[in-house]
Amino acid sequence: MSDYRIEKDSMGEVKVPANAYYGAQTQRAVNNFPVSDLRFNRAFIEAIGLVKKTAAEVNRELGRVDEKMADCIQKAAQEVVDGEMDDQFVVDIFQTGSGTSTNMNANEIIAKRANEIGQEEYGEDPGIHPNDHVNFGQSSNDVIPSSLRIAALLQTERKLIPALWELSKAFLKKGEEFEDVVKTGRTHLMDAMPVTIKQEFGGYARQLKLGIERVEDALKRVAELPQGGTAVGTGLNTDPDFGRKFAEKLSHATGYDFHEAQNHFEAQSSVDAPVELSGQLKTIAASLMKIANDLRWMNSGPNSGIGELQLKALQPGSSIMPGKVNPVIEESVTQVCAQVIGNDSAVSVAGQAGNFELNVMFPIVAHNLLQSIELLANVSYNFARKSVSQLDVNKERIKKMVEKNPVLVTALNPLIGYDKASKIAKKAFTEERPVKEVAREMTDLSDEELDQALDPIKMTRGGFME
Repeated sequence: MSDYRIEKDSMGEVKVPANAYYGAQTQRAVNNFPVSDLRFNRAFIEAIGLVKKTAAEVNRELGRVDEKMADCIQKAAQEVVDGEMDDQFVVDIFQTGSGTSTNMNANEIIAKRANEIGQEEYGEDPGIHPNDHVNFGQSSNDVIPSSLRIAALLQTERKLIPALWELSKAFLKKGEEFEDVVKTGRTHLMDAMPVTIKQEFGGYARQLKLGIERVEDALKRVAELPQGGTAVGTGLNTDPDFGRKFAEKLSHATGYDFHEAQNHFEAQSSVDAPVELSGQLKTIAASLMKIANDLRWMNSGPNSGIGELQLKALQPGSSIMPGKVNPVIEESVTQVCAQVIGNDSAVSVAGQAGNFELNVMFPIVAHNLLQSIELLANVSYNFARKSVSQLDVNKERIKKMVEKNPVLVTALNPLIGYDKASKIAKKAFTEERPVKEVAREMTDLSDEELDQALDPIKMTRGGFME
């Protein structure tokens, strides 16, 4: 038996693997784009399956596609949604800029499987055609951007936002656990006034919460779907009600609020909404980079570093230095952040590649945006569960560092003036002595006044030390 079959399209005959569900147009794309090992991910394939299933349902209701055909298409498309056809999506990410090859990949898979379902359930081949039926009332130019937006919204809502919430709560909980611990604050990496662990970790939690708010706001624009605009945004060859009904059906099916694009020409000729979302993901990456690096600094040592925190030991840190343990989760986080920032650069470049009525870099926008969402979600869960929730605080070391922090003298400024306070700070630092001890020698302040003014926990509450 031959390992291939002959398929025909408008350009002639093509050899296609015998057991493949896809056809000639997909195979031409496989032959034309042997560029990388990158393919559309599970989230995008689920989304394009949802597009085809929903389109068939709407076209049936509008009387545009035969009921039996629509039923078979919907069932085949559901298999795509469920991941049963993932190995059949074989076209490289670096393909035609509209993603037409992947749209046809989906159309061919669903048509062949739908015809099988027709034979199984109705005892006859319903004659479903990839273009005439699966793709009825659609174009690659609205299917691919709609699939991109659907996948991005679903992945952000289902995975990224819950992951960021979990990480935020982990910082809040750990801050509460050590709310009484006062540590040396740092500006310019130099000793500054004291802060509490709770205050510092609360700042991290707030960064993450704001990141959630940023992506939630961006999703309002992402939820506008180009579907219904067909080739150039005019809606040629589709029912005038298709776009509205499509968004309504999809919203009901997914539980998320989608809308037909207010302006199909904007939605198809640009990727501004995905670019905006990518920019917010970059902001989250910048936040996570700062947070992870702070924890790396605070964990540094154990003897010659800061050593305020002790991150959980998860694996040996060196192939040559016994006993060395590294902050591996934080290093994983920072690498993800670097990737997301790079992905955003690619999305930004792609965003300006809209020539008149169509952007021609949809595939790499989809690949990079969806990868960023997945990476940030996965690494946030990992950060929360394997690092933040399990870290410990070195209270004694922190206490000693605070006592010898010469900057504590700042609290004496209102009592003795800046110049006098500066001399005390310099002497305390040079002699490696507590500020309170040196201030007792160099001022007329009583022990009670010094205790009041130089109480680190009171300094964390702001105001004057009176």
